[in-house]
Amino acid sequence: MQNSVPAPGPPLDDGFDELDEAWLRSKPGVKWAGAGAGVIPCWVADMDFPTPRPVREALVDLATKGDLGYASGNVPTLLEEKWVARMEARYGWAPQRGRFRLFCDVVQAVQVMVDMATSPGDGILLLTPSYPPLWRAIEGSGRRLLSVPALETGAGWAFDLDTATAQARDAKMLLLANPHNPTGRVLSRPELARLAELADRNRLLVVSDEVHADLVLDDRAHVPFASLSEEMAGRTVTLYSASKSYNLGGMRCAVAHIGPSEVEEQLAALPSEFLGRVSVAATASTMACWTSPADAWLDRCLSRLRANRDILGQWLSGPGADCGVRGFLPEGTYLSWFDFRPAGLGDEPGRWLLEHAKVKLSDGPHFGPGGAGFARLNFATTPGVLEEILSRVARAITDGARAPKNLLSDPH
Repeated sequence: MQNSVPAPGPPLDDGFDELDEAWLRSKPGVKWAGAGAGVIPCWVADMDFPTPRPVREALVDLATKGDLGYASGNVPTLLEEKWVARMEARYGWAPQRGRFRLFCDVVQAVQVMVDMATSPGDGILLLTPSYPPLWRAIEGSGRRLLSVPALETGAGWAFDLDTATAQARDAKMLLLANPHNPTGRVLSRPELARLAELADRNRLLVVSDEVHADLVLDDRAHVPFASLSEEMAGRTVTLYSASKSYNLGGMRCAVAHIGPSEVEEQLAALPSEFLGRVSVAATASTMACWTSPADAWLDRCLSRLRANRDILGQWLSGPGADCGVRGFLPEGTYLSWFDFRPAGLGDEPGRWLLEHAKVKLSDGPHFGPGGAGFARLNFATTPGVLEEILSRVARAITDGARAPKNLLSDPH
């Protein structure tokens, strides 16, 4: 990477192979702007790459026309058409039309479902460790977190579905994130079928967060939970967004397919302004994503993520293993869940690494049960940045916190 004068805008190409360090450090978003001097951020789930060109062009067009008012009333219908076509083309699932809702983001939709469809004291099943806003939505609302823990197998992570089955009788909801954050698991059809069986037997509402659906990194397929059967389609609220796949998390636009009639009725009964409105810029960005040019960008992005995952694999079997870091390659997402317990960094390895290696990961305890001693690394960056992150981690642990290089471009 070159350390030069900050660029006035993003690179002309995708930036998947190389990005200017000054451009990265000039970005105003929370990831880089809040990183601190000399720190490489790899925590929050934002990619380092520029947002796809079709999205930028849509926003420029919007600004050029000078209209940043309220979104047109036909926008939800247009988005529904695009989304249903996308589900049919990519996943072979034909969602029932007329069950479509817009939310400001997936987290908002989760919180609404928890508050609206359950009562204080109710149990909610959740695969843990978990994306922090999910388990916080449960405990922060006075519901009971029924943890379905991740178990380490020889091949990777699996979830304790025996525990899920035993706890389901005390639950009102299954809150599912698939592909899973932070482990990167893409649940198989048999695993999903077993969860569907317990949801059916115990009459659970299923809220399925599928925001990482487009980010499967191997030859397996993402299976929408609602596609498992007609019964599951009628029991499931499916949540989806362009935010993670196309790197526009701050635009705040998510879609929901509301399978259960009673949930749709509850939503319809809410005060008209209770949930707020998605902005015209957010809807324009999302519609620009669900086009052929943006999908071509996504294909190139997935190629970079797969190559970066290979870099992670080589590191985990080499320098990472040598310094006591363990992990499994994710099947989906651009997030890797590292076990730092053998390295002896304590319950909060992310805090230790920020101080001693000048890299900022997401600390494991933030992910709830099963997070102590772990940290999550975001590898959606260029190979040069990723290699420097991994080098700093190994060097800090091996050398007892010797100060890392200050610049990514420093060859010495």
